[in-house]
This record gives sequence, C-alpha cells and structure tokens, in this order.
Amino acid sequence: MKKHLLLILACGSFQFSFAQTKDSVDIRRIANEILSNSKAYDDLRVLTKTIGARLAGSQGMVKAEKWGVNALKAAGADSVYLQECMVPHWIRGTKEQARIISNRRDMVAPLNIAALGNSVGTGAKGVTAPVIEVKSFEELDQRAVEVKGKIVFYNYPFIDTHVKTFNSYGDAVKYRGQGASRAAKYGAVAVVVRSMTHSTDNHPHTGSVNYAEDAPKIPAVAIGLKDADRFSKRIANDPSMKLALHTNCQKLPDTIGHNVIGIIRGSEFPNEYITVGGHLDSWDLAEGAHDDGAGCVQSIEVLRAYKALGIRPKRTLRVVLFANEENGARGAAKYADEAKAKNEQHVFALESDAGGFTPRGFMLEMEPAKRAKIISWKPLLLPYGLYDFDEAGGGVDVGFLHRAIGTPMGELSPDSQRYFDVHHAASDVFEAVNKRELELGAVAMAALLYLVDQHGL
Repeated sequence: MKKHLLLILACGSFQFSFAQTKDSVDIRRIANEILSNSKAYDDLRVLTKTIGARLAGSQGMVKAEKWGVNALKAAGADSVYLQECMVPHWIRGTKEQARIISNRRDMVAPLNIAALGNSVGTGAKGVTAPVIEVKSFEELDQRAVEVKGKIVFYNYPFIDTHVKTFNSYGDAVKYRGQGASRAAKYGAVAVVVRSMTHSTDNHPHTGSVNYAEDAPKIPAVAIGLKDADRFSKRIANDPSMKLALHTNCQKLPDTIGHNVIGIIRGSEFPNEYITVGGHLDSWDLAEGAHDDGAGCVQSIEVLRAYKALGIRPKRTLRVVLFANEENGARGAAKYADEAKAKNEQHVFALESDAGGFTPRGFMLEMEPAKRAKIISWKPLLLPYGLYDFDEAGGGVDVGFLHRAIGTPMGELSPDSQRYFDVHHAASDVFEAVNKRELELGAVAMAALLYLVDQHGL
C-alpha cells in the first residue's frame, strides 16, 4: 500500500512539474512572438494619428469602430461583430475661457481651463461672479452661507505620499464628480476643480461630472495646476476679484454606438468565455493613447499572438473594445446585460485601462480560492516582471460583468507614476507611449489568459 501511495505521489509530482514546464515554454513562445513581431505599437499609431479623439457620439467614435473591426480581422479573429448600444452625445464646443476681473486693472492672462465632461454650458453671456476657495467638502459645508451666487473653487491636491498614484486619484476624484452638485445645493453658480493630476505642467484634465437629481446643474470646469496655484494666490490677495467664465458645451440626444468584438472559438469548451479588452472611446482633448488606446491594442495583440503561434484556446476568447467608458459606460453595461440574458458562462474577464507603462502585476477581484490559484502561477510570470498581485480590483468595464453574473475579474497593473501626467489631458498622445513597455503589457495579459484558459479557475 505504501509503495502504491508513493507511486501516486510521484506521478502527481511529475505531472505538476510537466505542466509547469510546458506552461513556461509556451509563455516564453508567446513573449518572444510579441516582443519580436508585435503589431500593437503600429496599431496604436494608426488609431491615434489617423483618428485621434473619439468621444462617444462623435465622428471619431464611428471611425474608431471601423478601425477596430479592421484591426481585429487583420489580427486573425475567427469572427468580428458589433454589439449595438445607445451612448450619450456631449460636445465641448469651441470657446472655453476663464478670466480674472479685478479693480486693480492689471493685465492677467486667461486661466487654462477645460469643461468637465457632461457639464452644462454657461450660456452665451457666460457667468461672472465672486469666487470662494475651499479645500474640502467639509469646508464647503462649514461655509455654506458664503456660497450663494459665487463660483466655488475646489483646490484639493493629489496626496503626494501615495506610491500607487491611483490611490491619490481615488481620493481626489470626488471633487470632480460630486463637486458641482454639492456646491449648487448652496446656491453656487459654477465650479472650478483643481485637475486630477500631480503633473508639473499646466494642462487641464477633463473627466466626467456626475450631476445629482436633487440639485441644479451648474457649469463645471477643471483648471491646470500652475494656474490653480496662481488662482489661489490671487483669491487670497484680491478678495474683491471676480471670475468671468465662458463655456458653450451641450448635451445632445443619445445616439448609436457599438462594442467591437473579435473572437477565437474555444476548441474544447466553446460556450465558456474569457474576455479581454479596453475601451475604445477617449476624451476629446487628445488622442487617448494611454487612455485607452493602449489597452485596446494590447488586447488585440493577445489574439494576434495566439493566432500567429497556432495556439487554439480551450475556451472562447473574446476581445472587446468597449464603447463609452469615459462618460457613461454604456458599452460595458450592454455587454454584461446580454451575457446575463443569454445565461453565458464567463470564466474570467481582464481589462487594461491604466496606461501602456511597464507592467508590474494584476489587480484581482474573485473568490479567495480562485485568487490563490492565480497567485500560485506567480513563478511563471515573475520572469516578465510581474510580481504585484496584492491589490483587489478590476477595470470599470469588466466590473459590470463581475457585478451582473459574478465573473472573476482582473486588470493589468502597470507602473502608475506617469499615468496621471496625461490622464484626460491634451498630453495623452502617441508620443507619450513607449513601444517596449506597451508590448510587455501585452505579454503579461497573454500569459495570464493562457494560464486561465489551460487550467481554469
């Protein structure tokens, strides 16, 4: 009996070792293919330089969807299709200006501002009013009686001591999202928000404002950091000054957009799905290279590499270029709703929406046993610089699938130090992306998805 047990244990150990060796060899093949022959950087160049900005509802969105179909076909997808959804149609307009008006009669350069996404405009006459600066919602509440008829300036900076800069963003972004409605309840006529960044330039960073139903909608703009500091000093030294604000953004009726989906059919379990993707839309200020052109082309590259190497996944792989993440997430909602309605079995969903920088690991959100299984693969992923699996979470788009049907989800976690220099700003351009870093991200995604497909969760 003892001999039989030892034999069984020996066989089990051999099979595990063999599996580890095969996985290691296959991942090395995938990495070599992507690092030698990747199309991701060229795909990104086309997306950013020939299409550029592609906010939901715009002509750029339509062109980007056509690009996505062609890119997935060129990568070798078994089939490519569009999944229709209604998306918001907000336009910025052509004139945005913020000028300081003062009895001093000194010449003051206009402030560098950008309307927040989904914001109402000021109207043709603009808004001119005194300014009250606050550092927090608590200060706003304490000074509520001073707010009526004024423009509220939320001057809340990123916390510098967070090593993972998404923690700084998560802490500060409430002022962008909730600030207008919180101020409007006290009678504010507009808000100016310090940009969600710790960059050293003066680009204003846009992003969505979320209006509450029980408060008036007032204009909301972001201000560049250098001008935020200049503005703050001026408020302190010139209490009689006013701000003349002009924007002409507007919300048009919803229009039709699409998720762009390419697949490789599973060889053994075609009705089990693994999703990988990024969001195809971008803000209108720039090319959306890091946010989220990088995630889109990395996801397409996973499919291309598998096809180039003749890797046929056991489960059906879906590459999804999601519509409208930036100001509505309608594409993600549609994808999740349809998966639930069809009672689809989704094994795992992975997103890349944190920039095309050097990958460090993955954020994961799933049951502890499944999380432990992925972490057990760390020795296979460590040679590619992937060591950080500690943080819980997943991307905005795959989060809808996670909440709808409980799908285990993850998000590529690149080094974040430079991401918020360009996030939602005019500086998010193709030239800001490093080819090697972009490709390493695709390697990381392809390797993890290979392991999930081979061994399940």
